[in-house]
Amino acid sequence: MKRTLYVLAIGVFGIATTELGVIGILPQLAAAFHVSIDKAGWLLSSFAIVIAVCGPFMTLLFSWLDKRKTMLFVLALFTISNIVSAMAVSFNVLLLARILPAFMHPVFWSVALATAAGSVPQTESPKAVGIVFGGFTIASVLGIPVVSFIAALYGWQASFVMCAAVNTLSLLGLLLWLPAFPVTEKTTYGKQLLILKKPVLWINFVLACLIVAAMYASYGYLAAYLRDITKMNGKEVSLMLMIFGFTGIAGNWLAGKMLSRNIAATTIIFIALLSLSHIVVFYAGAYYIPMVIVIFLWGFIHTGGFLISNINVTTAASEAPEFVNSIFTTCGNLAVTIGSVVGGAVIAHVGLRQVVWSSVVLLVLSTPVWALAQYRSRVKS
Repeated sequence: MKRTLYVLAIGVFGIATTELGVIGILPQLAAAFHVSIDKAGWLLSSFAIVIAVCGPFMTLLFSWLDKRKTMLFVLALFTISNIVSAMAVSFNVLLLARILPAFMHPVFWSVALATAAGSVPQTESPKAVGIVFGGFTIASVLGIPVVSFIAALYGWQASFVMCAAVNTLSLLGLLLWLPAFPVTEKTTYGKQLLILKKPVLWINFVLACLIVAAMYASYGYLAAYLRDITKMNGKEVSLMLMIFGFTGIAGNWLAGKMLSRNIAATTIIFIALLSLSHIVVFYAGAYYIPMVIVIFLWGFIHTGGFLISNINVTTAASEAPEFVNSIFTTCGNLAVTIGSVVGGAVIAHVGLRQVVWSSVVLLVLSTPVWALAQYRSRVKS
């Protein structure tokens, strides 16, 4: 069973590397296709927009297919997309090659998480989902620097070839080691949509949105914070971002274990610790050594937020796991956008050093929402 979970994590790593890796080569792509950097940014933002808008609908559409075949199809599509991207002769061709797999990204993500949760006893499902989430965490740590490194050595085309190779390896892994997961009892679209009538689900969506927005309100500007407030140079900032990500892998693993024991307690402990870490950043941010220590702790706490938010949402509507995971994907993309906008507004009006308070405020707002979610769960709404 663990082999199945790690194979799923490799698949998530493959699609996440395709999604995020382009961040590191945007300047090269802008120069190669003679477009502005903000236009090149559409290679990333269009991907996220398609996921946010189409995720639930595409997941519903594919909900009746064998899960293994669905995931193999998605990875094959991602492989072809990267090959076409490497051969693109115009920016529009490259943009189209990026947009097409984005339609299927939430399908793979939703099916992989639901498969992980359903392949183990219910008490162990948070730990299983945490292993699959590890693929995303590793991709977010290694994807951007590795893609950038390959592009610097061999050109931007080679970076897409590398992403195609990663997705091919993921596909082969699923083909060889993932068992079939046929749909034994087809759930109608109407029955899946019924979960949207559950008040506790919407409360947990709000909770997830506030938590993820709080995470990215400050994290989205971490590089600028380290450069301008802590006065680190470019190499030191890169190292700190790597450390942040690697400690997050361990934090994600611990969050999975804690969620298996008590979801509610893990959630409120996370909210409290993440709030505290941001407050410490405010007071330690101008001091080099204390900030290095804080980065270790902040990264360790931060990364578990996605997993914690996901488990809160999916346990509120376990009867339609793929569909609820797809809505969570939309919610996550929306929350990242909200967090970035809120953090940017704080920076614009009161300065970069104050950005951490935007995260603290969002986390404070999430606390009564968490309490309401616990209350509604107890009355079985």
